[in-house]
Amino acid sequence: MHHSVSAVLLFLLLAGEGTALAQSPPATAGLSVRRIELVSDDAQPAAEVAVSPGLSTVFIFDSEVSREGLTLEGRERFAVVDAGLTTLRLVPSEKISAGERLKLTVRFLDGAAPASATVVLVAHPARSEALIEVYRRKRSVETYQEEVRQARIEAEQCREENERLRAERSAPDGLTGLISTEVLSKRGVDFREVTKAVTQAPGGAASKHNVYAYRAARRVAVEATLKYVGDAQPWTAVGATLRGKTNDELKVLRVWQSGPVASGSSVQRVVVEAEAASESPLGSYTLKLWDADMRRTITLSNVSFP
Repeated sequence: MHHSVSAVLLFLLLAGEGTALAQSPPATAGLSVRRIELVSDDAQPAAEVAVSPGLSTVFIFDSEVSREGLTLEGRERFAVVDAGLTTLRLVPSEKISAGERLKLTVRFLDGAAPASATVVLVAHPARSEALIEVYRRKRSVETYQEEVRQARIEAEQCREENERLRAERSAPDGLTGLISTEVLSKRGVDFREVTKAVTQAPGGAASKHNVYAYRAARRVAVEATLKYVGDAQPWTAVGATLRGKTNDELKVLRVWQSGPVASGSSVQRVVVEAEAASESPLGSYTLKLWDADMRRTITLSNVSFP
């Protein structure tokens, strides 16, 4: 085990050194349900719904909808458009571009007002809203109670996240900080080079040079060194996801980059740190990185941790 090299890596992460630092929004635990209530006012603005390549977004309507009345901009950019009487499942393909905005309209069969519902699908490189409930009629007390329950869960997650951030900010730098925050927890850091096993999706903003995986008691990290591939604009990662084959997602804590990938620069390092599961994450994960405009991404598959 290359513990000394690994400790230096985690020291950089905790110390926050480097020329570029960003943090991905935490992944919400469990299946999050969003509820949209329609009104008969034509001036009601269309709700925006996040979608992402390869991930399902399911709409559930409280009234029957017309399959023939479904209109979807850029339909050829979706691998799955599965419409039922009260449900609609969408899975964007890789043809969809991050930041792209596509209008979806469904029409109801009963002729009551409002006669249709329109939402704007906003493409994100790695995140999507899994379940959307659309209501035309008055909602039941139970749905409001469930919404309150979810809001409490999210508030508790935010509170825990704030406590973690405060604890890390108050911790000392360097090895003392690693010990005080129990990141090491007497087991050190395991290290594995996974360059040969990792595959990169075509068309990335930069090319992988080397890839390393790290594991501590409560954290995992992926370090990728990236090479310039001729893109005219410098590239810096601002967000990331680590997703398993069963769609489980590790909670990304921070994204660190040594400098922009650009013409004339040597290879740059990107480090993505995430919370470790209660047990060692099994199998391989896919790391997806994106820049500020979300249009230029890098996808590395088959990342496995020690």
